[in-house]
Amino acid sequence: MTTVELTRFRVSPERAGELLAARPEMIADFQADRDGFLGAKLVRVSAEEWLDIVEWRSSADYAASRAKGANRPGIQAFFALIDELVSAEEGTLS
Repeated sequence: MTTVELTRFRVSPERAGELLAARPEMIADFQADRDGFLGAKLVRVSAEEWLDIVEWRSSADYAASRAKGANRPGIQAFFALIDELVSAEEGTLS
């Protein structure tokens, strides 16, 4: 079953453009370096709150990705724009 990563975070509204500009490079790094990465969607929940929905082939792939952290420049640049992590959850598509 496909694993879904749900990460809610805050970014100051003034940096929203930077966040969106950093997104393609972050996705490219995930595609190049993260086995089991299937895709991601970014949802703006409010002026400063965002929800990142990432699909993984398996829970093990998601765990391996988390262990790598921000190991590539595109991922680092995206993560650096996050002011606050609100929540991180894992679920399964049925």
